[in-house]
Amino acid sequence: MRRFTIAMLLFAASPSALASASTDGASVLHMVWVAVCAGLVLLMQPGFAFLESGMARAKNAVNVLMKNFTDCAIASAGYWAIGFGLMFGANTTGWFGFSGFMPNEGSGLVNVLYQTFFAATTATIISGAVAERMRYLPYLLGTALVVVLIYPLCGSWIWGGTADSPGWLRGLGFLDSAGGVGVHAVGGFVALAAVVVLGPRFGRFGRDGSVRDIPGHSLPLAALGAFLLWIGWLGFNGGATEQDFSDLGRIVLNTHLAASTGIIGAILLQLLRGRPVLATEVLNGALGGLVAITAGAKFVEPASAALIGLGAGAIVVTGSALLRRARIDDVVDAIPVHGFCGVYGAIMTGVLFAGDPFDLQRIGIQTLGAIVGATWAFAAGWLVFKAIDGAVGLRAPSEHEQSGLDYTEHYELGYPEFMTARTHRAPEGGAPARAAQK
Repeated sequence: MRRFTIAMLLFAASPSALASASTDGASVLHMVWVAVCAGLVLLMQPGFAFLESGMARAKNAVNVLMKNFTDCAIASAGYWAIGFGLMFGANTTGWFGFSGFMPNEGSGLVNVLYQTFFAATTATIISGAVAERMRYLPYLLGTALVVVLIYPLCGSWIWGGTADSPGWLRGLGFLDSAGGVGVHAVGGFVALAAVVVLGPRFGRFGRDGSVRDIPGHSLPLAALGAFLLWIGWLGFNGGATEQDFSDLGRIVLNTHLAASTGIIGAILLQLLRGRPVLATEVLNGALGGLVAITAGAKFVEPASAALIGLGAGAIVVTGSALLRRARIDDVVDAIPVHGFCGVYGAIMTGVLFAGDPFDLQRIGIQTLGAIVGATWAFAAGWLVFKAIDGAVGLRAPSEHEQSGLDYTEHYELGYPEFMTARTHRAPEGGAPARAAQK
């Protein structure tokens, strides 16, 4: 005990040692917090899986779950091997990194994990939009190209480089706290490109211009997914806190407030338009609010976050109607939720920046960054999915689409007790009886 006391006194007598210990302790605490946030971001993957599966028909539930489950794996491996280096490696041009591939040592690996789940989120956004008619293996190929090329290049412009040699958007002063543009707008506009190449589901739009609703099979499952996303988003945005945690309270409160007012905005607009209050649009209103605050979570005051969320809820409802009018079939409305709200949130970060709102230069930079991210994502996504379509084909055959991709792509059923007409038997040897598809 005496030795411990003497050691502590000697240590306390050295201000530099004390300062070093304080700095090291804060660094370790921050690293632990980022690891916790990475786990929360991973929790968003089952959230997306439940949300998208619930909003799809029962005959496609397994296919949607499989896409979510495996795109997380593909994205993680691809981003670790290539994407992280392109995004955060040494960047002397302002356009992309050229070092740091396959990182394998150092305390920075916690940040690699955190960023890996951001990449997986970008890929997962696409799966809901293209559900029920895109083939499984071509989808995984598209996922790989998104996370090793489209996402990290845009991310390098926004977050890459150093203070002396930053990514070109970062150098202009573009603000994106946790990926409102870098993750969500990119994922949303790649999804738009994919559904444009793919086309709508069979029977979604009539030749006379009519829109036929195709309801999902389980709104309770979708609601559970939305709740998981809401929880996970606290880590998604919360991991962007400063080393001393001085802005953590603002970030997590802003995140929660925007989700809450996103719901209110969606409800109010539906009521003002004389429409029933649909659960699907209320759920997406919350997600739209979460997306919209992601860019500015650390840069705006709580009252501004509430206002941003309110507008996002209205954008989700309006954007969904615009897509239907344009005959664009997005199963889960990922495009208005992530694409439109991601762009809107980035611009509003400039408009409502804490302490200096309505600065025209900042608004211009935020608008430029949002437009660049959306345009890059759509153009690059269109080229990727068009190339895959030409090479191996994206779209499932119409008879497979009508039977359901659970059976035709995976030879399994999510609800076999209630889908006895599609139940199949495998012959001796284990191979599924493909003839049962006929």
